[in-house]
Amino acid sequence: MEYKDYYKTLSVPKNASDKEIKKAYRKLAREYHPDTNPGDAAAEERFKEINEAHEVLSDPDKRQKYDQFGSQWKRHGGGNVDDFVRQWGGGQPGGGPRTRGGPHSRTVSPEEFEQMFGGGLGGSSDFFESLFGGRGRGGGFDPFGARTASAPRPSRGRDIEQPVEITLEEAHDGATRILQQDGARLEVSIPRGVKTGSRVRVAGKGEAGSGGGPAGDFYLRVKVLPHATFTREGDNLRVKIPIDIYTLMLGGEARIPTPDRALMLNIPAGTPNGKRFRLRGQGMPNLRKPEQRGDLYAVVDAQLPQELTEQERELVSQLQVLRNS
Repeated sequence: MEYKDYYKTLSVPKNASDKEIKKAYRKLAREYHPDTNPGDAAAEERFKEINEAHEVLSDPDKRQKYDQFGSQWKRHGGGNVDDFVRQWGGGQPGGGPRTRGGPHSRTVSPEEFEQMFGGGLGGSSDFFESLFGGRGRGGGFDPFGARTASAPRPSRGRDIEQPVEITLEEAHDGATRILQQDGARLEVSIPRGVKTGSRVRVAGKGEAGSGGGPAGDFYLRVKVLPHATFTREGDNLRVKIPIDIYTLMLGGEARIPTPDRALMLNIPAGTPNGKRFRLRGQGMPNLRKPEQRGDLYAVVDAQLPQELTEQERELVSQLQVLRNS
């Protein structure tokens, strides 16, 4: 049986802390997960090795036994498992373990067995579980018999993702979508402040797990549709406000739309075209803190009069003369 260096599998030193082992495992598990490498048999096998190494090294008791008997494993586990069993033998009525076959066969007393492996015969199963990769889940290795069948590991179900389109008003106020999932009605609440690319998670509503494993999760991937009036910039909004040149020159008020209601904005005399006015807290809710909102920027869009009357043309001409004199 080939010796498996679990430390090498996780790329950590033998004195690695639990935190370092956990960090290395998470990194490698993400890299070689079957969902990330669909159809890649090599990646799937590597993923199994990573999980096996983590299962031993993350358990203080198993790790201690692995460290303690590693050299013993290398000395006696160079061949296959049957070689080891033939050397140390199987049980016999009224006595301790014995060797099988060969001119050097002899009976090993319980006391000798205890000295060789530590603890009584009753605790030897823990040693062989650690030594031969048994997982304590209905499977493992019987040192004086044959391999036992390993029960299938519980497996988490896959996540399910579905796209959904919402309006800017729904992103501002929050929304609900009613979906059909495996013939069942699923109501999903979309929180305020979501953006294009946001994912709304419904725990445990993905594919069912196997072997008693948990179900996956269900996700709605959000796309916020463009708006005719507002342009979104993060949690801020931008809107163009058409204002006639007379108001810009002389000053006055302009009506400003917001997602909640219209507001009146004071326009100072001499306001140039393209001027931005900032209305604090009139933008979109923050996804994590909906009570906090972005700002609304109102951008001046100067409107020139069309088809002047004779009187208007004369007045504009007089203004031109006055400005140039």
